[in-house]
Amino acid sequence: MIDKSEKFNWLVRVGYLSRAILYFVLGLVALTSANQIAEGTNGIFEAIKAYPAGTAILWVMVVGLFAYALFRFCSPLFDIENNGSDAKGWGKRLGHAGSGVGHLALAYSAYQFANNSGGSSGGGAKEAASGVLSMDFGGLLLGLLGIALFIAAAFQAKKGITGEFMHRISGRAPSSVRWLGLAGYLARAVVYTVIGWSLFKAGFMSSGASEVKTLGDAVASLAGEGFIFTLTAVGLLLFGIYSVIQAHYRIIPELDSDAGVPQFRA
Repeated sequence: MIDKSEKFNWLVRVGYLSRAILYFVLGLVALTSANQIAEGTNGIFEAIKAYPAGTAILWVMVVGLFAYALFRFCSPLFDIENNGSDAKGWGKRLGHAGSGVGHLALAYSAYQFANNSGGSSGGGAKEAASGVLSMDFGGLLLGLLGIALFIAAAFQAKKGITGEFMHRISGRAPSSVRWLGLAGYLARAVVYTVIGWSLFKAGFMSSGASEVKTLGDAVASLAGEGFIFTLTAVGLLLFGIYSVIQAHYRIIPELDSDAGVPQFRA
């Protein structure tokens, strides 16, 4: 059963706050430190650790990112976001499951740095991809995962342009959240496309697991793309600000204890 208590509600909000820190620092590092962004995702956590109370912030992120991942896993299992069971609904629910996997990986990376055991940039993702490629039909699996990321990127762009994310935000939120979300979701669409392309190439074009990109690696790979890189970095920074607002104003769904039906509560 899903924990419907206030504790679960607050854990999810800590998850959004952790995501806010991650994306804000990612955008900030991309705009201000070429050396650190070149290190990919590890550069982001190194930057956070260097801040005052950085290790404590990392531990908060470990808990928050893990809680956010669990929240996302509830979508395919219990349909708490009311996406439905048609093809479109399952597409969104599986997308949320993919988000859960990605945020679990980020939680583990944050744990490594908080515990003074950070590894090489993207090493975990590349090792996992290498393991998948060694399996029968592993290339097909990675390639399909890349296609799934392309679809997720399209959903991110659609979400930003149409403003459908506002349906999950309380009416008490500041009006600027609409434009922050637009910039942020478009930037995430760019990053998802880059990650998807790296998986597609590794799976279908035999480019090897070393080409698989993580969140930070994807941004770093855009560094030579001029205004595209700058706009993406600014968008990710704004997505961090948007996520702070989400942490407070996001409507957290829960199951109705009597009917077992997903309900939204502000």
